[in-house]
Amino acid sequence: MSSIFHPYLGAPQVGRVMGLASADRYAQRATSSVLPRFESLARPCKVLVVEDFEQFRRVICSALEQWAEFQVTEVSDGLQAVQKAKELKPNLILLDIGLPNLNGIEVARRVREFAPDARIIFLSQESSPDVIREALRRDTSGYVHKSCLRRDLRPAIEAVLEGKRFVSRGLGVH
Repeated sequence: MSSIFHPYLGAPQVGRVMGLASADRYAQRATSSVLPRFESLARPCKVLVVEDFEQFRRVICSALEQWAEFQVTEVSDGLQAVQKAKELKPNLILLDIGLPNLNGIEVARRVREFAPDARIIFLSQESSPDVIREALRRDTSGYVHKSCLRRDLRPAIEAVLEGKRFVSRGLGVH
């Protein structure tokens, strides 16, 4: 364990710093099988996927593209996310927190200014209750821990598109 700085909280938190090789193994475990088909949407849904780790982004986009109900656009940093969200006016944004150029919590705050009806689900490896609470204070709809992606992505999307909130089990946030 080492102390790492969270720029979106402005205070150091204790956490594990992953090397690239362990991050690749983490992504493979979290996304190792194809996600089930999403059947409950009646209309096309514009989805913006914002993830800087290419392997996760590809898996998420690939799964969503299998579901004909989704029109998927992807970006890899926070500033691009704000710009694309202005252009596309997505129904759903799947948003990482730890992004280059602008963190996901700030992206959510900015997107709310021009797209108050967009549903936002954070997809993050961050499990600090303080960070999760801060993320959910941004009028967002959900929080999925990346280690739970395979289990939780579909239920999270279904819940938030029905106007409910979703948080991965075991994160200690109420």
